[in-house]
Amino acid sequence: MKQVNPFYKSKEWRKCREKVLIRDHYLCQQCLRKGILTTANTVHHIKPLEDYPELALDEDNLESICPTCHNKEHPEKGRGKKVEPQRKRRATVMKAEANPERW
Repeated sequence: MKQVNPFYKSKEWRKCREKVLIRDHYLCQQCLRKGILTTANTVHHIKPLEDYPELALDEDNLESICPTCHNKEHPEKGRGKKVEPQRKRRATVMKAEANPERW
């Protein structure tokens, strides 16, 4: 069983993670770029933490994503446990865009 990086339990990460989720309105940025509204509960390092530890808390290197998109980003971390796909809805009630500051 793989150990969780202690960084992800740090106070600094938890605060940064919450800030990014709020910034992105708890919406998956990858789905949003396709015009789909999906709730995000994961904050993803665009440039991997293992390769770029200096960007660990850099909000420009972080985006909120759903479990389905995160699993696509990290197929090597598959745990053999199936993640229920989140319900995806077309954005019809409100106009929503991916965070424009980063794209």
